[in-house]
Amino acid sequence: MATVCQIWRPDRGRCLKSYGIIAVLFMDLMLQCVNGSLSTTNVETHYTRDGPLITSPVVPAAASVFPADEDTSKCPSGGLCHRLPADCIQCDYHLKCTYGKPTLFTCRPKKGVHCIGESGQQQTNFSLNITCQFCWQLDPSQYRCTNSTNCMTVSCPRKRYNATCDVLDHVHCLGRRRFPKRLFCNWTGGYKWSTALALSITLGGFGADRFYLGQWREGLGKLFSFGGLGIWTLIDVLLIGVGYVGPADGSLYI
Repeated sequence: MATVCQIWRPDRGRCLKSYGIIAVLFMDLMLQCVNGSLSTTNVETHYTRDGPLITSPVVPAAASVFPADEDTSKCPSGGLCHRLPADCIQCDYHLKCTYGKPTLFTCRPKKGVHCIGESGQQQTNFSLNITCQFCWQLDPSQYRCTNSTNCMTVSCPRKRYNATCDVLDHVHCLGRRRFPKRLFCNWTGGYKWSTALALSITLGGFGADRFYLGQWREGLGKLFSFGGLGIWTLIDVLLIGVGYVGPADGSLYI
């Protein structure tokens, strides 16, 4: 080919083009070989009488797929299985139950937790009687929610806030044990209704009730006007008595 290229000098560009095409084809062949060897590293190949049979890829070990085991150091061991906290057991929950009715579910303690049955023998599987209801349907006394001090408790209509609630350890329920919920503003700043009413009756003419509730502007107004010549004092006694006037931070009385 070199001799032909030397004879036909006007076509020397074609000779270089041919070399380039051959080099590109050779590199493509090498890349295909490398990709083929990489793609078959996780594939099982079984040889039969008719030739190789390629099956599904090999599934990696469970330790590389699932996260590490949960911390069970706070879980008691050696006690009765049905008294274990909900975070220490795994139950096969199903939705084929009647709402509000007790239902038996099959449960087992988590890895590293040991428990016994009523007979005193260690159990790996046990039945647990759980009321058929989701966690967010529980009674408010069975979960704890985050409280908000940034919303007004005295307003019309009553204001709500977004809270995150966690089910108590000894309570069992279906679904997620942490859930969001919209609750009414019900926090307190430590102000007593009886104290505010007593100050309004005795020292209301000097604005002591308003100062106590954190309403210093109204307190100054009552102080320099002698309780609005007594009229403002009487009105505040009524308003505080019925709970219409509350703490300035928007909290509830205790």
